[in-house]
Amino acid sequence: MPRDGSAAGRSHITALDGLRGFAVAAVLLFHAGHLRGGFLGVDLFFVLSGFLITGLLLGETAAEAAAGKAEAARRSKGKPKGRARAKVRGRIDLAAFWGRRARRLLPALLCVVVVTVPATWAWGSPEQLRFALDDMPWVGAQAVNWHYITEQIGYWNASDTRVFAHLWSIGVEWQFYLAWPLVVAVAARARCGERIVAALAGAGALVSLALTVSLGAAVDTTRAYEGTDTRAAALLLGALVATAPVRNLVRRVPPRAADPVCLVLACGLAVAWTVTEGEKAPLLFQGGLFLHSLTAAVLIVLMAQVPGTRAARIAGSRLPRGLGRLSYSLYLWHWPVYLLLLPRLTALGDWGGTAVAIGVSLAAAAVTTRCVEDPVRFRAGWARGGRGPIVVVAVALAGAVLWVAVPEPVTGAGTVDVDQLR
Repeated sequence: MPRDGSAAGRSHITALDGLRGFAVAAVLLFHAGHLRGGFLGVDLFFVLSGFLITGLLLGETAAEAAAGKAEAARRSKGKPKGRARAKVRGRIDLAAFWGRRARRLLPALLCVVVVTVPATWAWGSPEQLRFALDDMPWVGAQAVNWHYITEQIGYWNASDTRVFAHLWSIGVEWQFYLAWPLVVAVAARARCGERIVAALAGAGALVSLALTVSLGAAVDTTRAYEGTDTRAAALLLGALVATAPVRNLVRRVPPRAADPVCLVLACGLAVAWTVTEGEKAPLLFQGGLFLHSLTAAVLIVLMAQVPGTRAARIAGSRLPRGLGRLSYSLYLWHWPVYLLLLPRLTALGDWGGTAVAIGVSLAAAAVTTRCVEDPVRFRAGWARGGRGPIVVVAVALAGAVLWVAVPEPVTGAGTVDVDQLR
């Protein structure tokens, strides 16, 4: 993660973990019906992803360029001074990058899918099971967002019957991870590579905004809400603020001035999460999503580049930081848990049922993080060498067997009462 002035800086920033924690908390409360605009936490996730991924890519480019220059200088010793030196440009190992992304994201996702399908078979409605089996191949292809768009499955009125409805955002991120590194790998090799990356990110975000405004005028806004091109604005704004031109500008801000700005931006996000009413918000698709993402991007780069702000200390405190470290698995688990468990907890009341469902989601996320995510990321014994991919492939095959073996139910009555989820 870029923290210092160079693109290659990768010091861990605890405040960004905390922002993830706030984002996932907002989503959990939104899906439980307690925070109207909590769905905007997904946009904060997108901005963070764009910022961190672009910082890592540019950091790799800078590190490779520095190593190449050192090697060129070593080889040029003793040669005539008039001989021109070859220009050295940094390169990105795209295969290694995609491999790291797969190790980071796929194992937990596979585990959640493999557990959710039999759980839906056991405790869900026939409709939920049928839709889970219908969505499962698209989840595996990381394209469930486009499945929902092409099938005209409205996000705002049909997600309560689909245990994988929340995975549209994971599909958007995966599609970004496939396309954006190619752009950075080419652009960063130019003499003013980071400026070109910044220009491309800014221009792309504006194009995405224009598409959102155009498509958001439709009666069903699922295309504008789940499209990779329309949601790219948040990811690209995060990418923009990860580039050297923006970082160098932000670094000039004195900590005394950055502190109140961060607090104002954080309060602005909190207000948006409190008052925004989903697709009914009149300005959401006319620039509201873009403004929210821009606010998040400025807050993130300030926290990353100006040390010691009060907002960064709050975000980096124990509770939000802990939630942030569980955020990926927690996001994956919470929606299936809500759909299958909350209707059975009505006797506890809205907040009582929510507390139990969140507790179960946290427990599942903690187990997944400790037993699946961390071992794969940090190369535990069973995840080293060829054993890790073998385990992942085995789990994927188990998912394929489930998809074939679980009988598709007959469509009929028997839907679960999920009124309290909205």
